[in-house]
Amino acid sequence: MLGNAHRVLEEFQGFADRAATLSGGAVVTYRTGVPPTLGPYLLPHILPPLHRKYGGLRLYVRESSTRDLEEGLRSGRHDFILTSLPIADRQFTVMPLFREPLRLVMAKDHRLAKNPRINREDLLGEEILSMEEQHHYHRQVAQLCERLGATVLRDFEGTSLDTLRHMVVMGTGMAFLPSLYVASEIHDQSDLRVTDVQGDRITRTQGMAWRASSPARTLFRELALEIRGILRRERPAGITVLDH
Repeated sequence: MLGNAHRVLEEFQGFADRAATLSGGAVVTYRTGVPPTLGPYLLPHILPPLHRKYGGLRLYVRESSTRDLEEGLRSGRHDFILTSLPIADRQFTVMPLFREPLRLVMAKDHRLAKNPRINREDLLGEEILSMEEQHHYHRQVAQLCERLGATVLRDFEGTSLDTLRHMVVMGTGMAFLPSLYVASEIHDQSDLRVTDVQGDRITRTQGMAWRASSPARTLFRELALEIRGILRRERPAGITVLDH
């Protein structure tokens, strides 16, 4: 009986929070987590429109690795997370949001930089920079390199996307960088060439996840749909919004 009563109270609080958020009345704060390879480049696109629509919504944002984000969501440190997919945990509800292209970046004096187009055959044996292993982005790049026949440069792993970019400029290797990052941070291409691999659309999938038992799950689903709508209108950095 006490368990049922507790669930009823949680459901009631969830409805109350949603009503307050939609009405712009009482302020409701949720804790969200994002990886450092996504948050700084996605949030500026979605937070202002969300604030305009949900006047009572406040988000306390923390950056962390994907592994820590999932553990934080599981333990209750986060209410929902925005992160790379897939996530395989039956405790979570996961909604894919969009596919993001990964752009190939190399120094202007790289041997491939003057090629009018880069084919996947050109990348055989090439050294590709990546981030440290605790980042999901490392695993994505490692899988990509295995598919393309390239090699992850393990001796020089970056701590951030900015670090990777600086190492590329210095000729340490090439890198695949997310298109949202490229659009946000690489405005001067005098030292870099940003390109794509011909005939091979290279992307990563981003989504939103929350605990399936969360009393605010109805609101979180609504927020995820709203984020899709915002990105569908803007289409920043050539992303593809998902509908499933």
